[in-house]
Amino acid sequence: MIDFRKIILKYYDADSSLFHTLWLHSEAVARKALECLEIRGIEADRRFVLEAAMLHDIGIFQCDAPSIHCQGSEPYIRHGVVGAEILRLEGLPRHALVCERHTGSGLSLQDIETGHLPLPHRDMLPESTEEQVICYADKFFSKSRRLDEEKPVEKIMLQMKAHGPGPAERFRMLHSRFGTV
Repeated sequence: MIDFRKIILKYYDADSSLFHTLWLHSEAVARKALECLEIRGIEADRRFVLEAAMLHDIGIFQCDAPSIHCQGSEPYIRHGVVGAEILRLEGLPRHALVCERHTGSGLSLQDIETGHLPLPHRDMLPESTEEQVICYADKFFSKSRRLDEEKPVEKIMLQMKAHGPGPAERFRMLHSRFGTV
């Protein structure tokens, strides 16, 4: 098992509000992802799910999002690709894929081009079971309000619909596979 806390602390001050936000959010996502797998009886690499869920947002410190204590210069939409770069440098290419594929319900090339998003022009959709369950679980927790408060599925669906039919349909498919209610 990798020491994900040690990796995070290479980039975050353990006494900072940003570390606290990242850690609590990541713990909630990891718990939810593992719960979904357990309840549904889905085979997956649970150790990897724990590690990757704890690291999925490692790139937020380089982003400009003051409301969640991020003082970087990158647009927040890039936190996944920034995190992926970090984890590739750490020798964790599989974990890096989770970083870049968890945003929204995954991002298609069409989403990126149509939205003129400042991201690489390629599909960034979760492929493996592990990527998909982390992407799904992440939607239930905000970093800008109570960190352990789980959003209702209906609210998430409305948020996904605001980004168009593709993201909403992808979330619906993830929910049909991993939903526990």
